[in-house]
Amino acid sequence: MQRLLQDVIVLVKETGAFIRQEALDFEPSKIEYKGQNDLVSYVDKAAERILVEGLAEILPGSGFIAEEGTSSKRSDGYNWIIDPLDGTTNFSHGLPIYAISVALMKREELVLGVVYELNRDECFHAIKGGGAFLNHMPIQVSQVRTIDQALLATGFPYYDFEEMNKYLAVLNALMQKTHGLRRMGSAAVDLAYTACGRFEGFFEYNLNAWDVAAGALLVQEAGGRVTDFNGGSDFLFGREIVAGNSIQPVLLETLQKHW
Repeated sequence: MQRLLQDVIVLVKETGAFIRQEALDFEPSKIEYKGQNDLVSYVDKAAERILVEGLAEILPGSGFIAEEGTSSKRSDGYNWIIDPLDGTTNFSHGLPIYAISVALMKREELVLGVVYELNRDECFHAIKGGGAFLNHMPIQVSQVRTIDQALLATGFPYYDFEEMNKYLAVLNALMQKTHGLRRMGSAAVDLAYTACGRFEGFFEYNLNAWDVAAGALLVQEAGGRVTDFNGGSDFLFGREIVAGNSIQPVLLETLQKHW
């Protein structure tokens, strides 16, 4: 698995070099829409093709769960979960917060995750049971123990607004008893930053597996806790996630009071 990880890191960084080059002269007119406020570009699609082709060579016979649908082949064993450019809206507006997210799932278990934040050249990676790392240096979740000293991350709804009132109630409660909330625009980055202690926690709903798979494993391997909004384990495909350090149960309780 360690050798596999190193091959994935090389591939992800090669893909990142392509994205960085395209960012130099990217024009917003090249953006397409998959749905309301759901942006995609030729950069997303091309980056995903690079990743799918490379990962298929790294682990022959593996399947894919990929955001842009480059490959829909599923395997009974190993499946890659890929977001080629998490933070497309940031990318399209020239805001330098976006990442590549690649995870490997063995049957129903996450076993490998890589989040590469391109603009800071920060490569977060983890193997199940092997700890979490940033550019090969060990990382762990924040040691802050109380929510009043916590800095949290979240994501705003951008197409499904049915839960907006609940969400605003949660924000209202958390704004009054934390150091603040941040909306970075990339769930993969939010989770990676939670894993290395920059945030104490992160929550969001209406996410997909490719948004959270690699980052969730990072948080777990860095000593954190990850659940769905019910406190269960359906955060990968259940479209909701609460992750954090030791304050995660308090964050979860606050969320549940208003959800």
